[in-house]
Amino acid sequence: MLQLSKIHKVFNEGTPDEKIALDNINLSLKQGDFVTIIGSNGAGKSTLMNLVSGVLQPDTGTVLIGNKDVTYLPEHKRAKLIGRVFQDPMAGTAPTMTIEENLAMAFSRDKRRTLRRGVTKSRREFFKEVLESLHLGLENRFNAKVGLLSGGERQALSLLMATFTEPSILLLDEHTAALDPSRAELITNLTKEIVDKYGLTTLMVTHNMQQAIDLGNRLIMMDKGQIILQFEEEEKKQLTVERLLQEFQKIRGTSMTNDRALLS
Repeated sequence: MLQLSKIHKVFNEGTPDEKIALDNINLSLKQGDFVTIIGSNGAGKSTLMNLVSGVLQPDTGTVLIGNKDVTYLPEHKRAKLIGRVFQDPMAGTAPTMTIEENLAMAFSRDKRRTLRRGVTKSRREFFKEVLESLHLGLENRFNAKVGLLSGGERQALSLLMATFTEPSILLLDEHTAALDPSRAELITNLTKEIVDKYGLTTLMVTHNMQQAIDLGNRLIMMDKGQIILQFEEEEKKQLTVERLLQEFQKIRGTSMTNDRALLS
């Protein structure tokens, strides 16, 4: 479903600030794979997500979604293939629009544009049904401005908007990091429920090692623009935070003890 081949990306090439952000990345996801990504700050995690979404393009290498080469396809042209939830609950939604208007906008992302009315009776019933699945009472607040929702409510809505059109790829970019522990747990549980329900092919960046272990069927660790560790489903089931730290130290000869990746 997603194939990254020999991806190389350099920022500020030829200057004193040159930085290799991604160094010969090869990664393949099958339909339904849920891959969690951890790594030190500056490891290349966000660059990888931006490259898959089309915000950035590689210097060399190819990006395939399904059998389609999207390497140089701009973000807006691959938007119907990709759902993305960001770290900031304020991102991914339009705060001055209502819940219903936001849902209608997200629902139309992969649809052909027409002059027909945006929200029909049947569509409103569908919106109510999917909102009920969040168990937050938002199905009774269709006309509430999204900017008035709490951070957790807004992130739940963002997750729903990113997934109910069943995109080819779902990108979760530290989407629980800005929430308090109880709301983070809520969004984590919703994530698992929604990904399982639709069988979504998912890439999730997280700073929380335990979350990376608990979610998904595969895990990768990045450092200095490279994938330095990969764990498949059976081995991942036996993983612990301590084991991950030991493996990192074995490969790099240094610890991650001062990094946000340890937070849990």
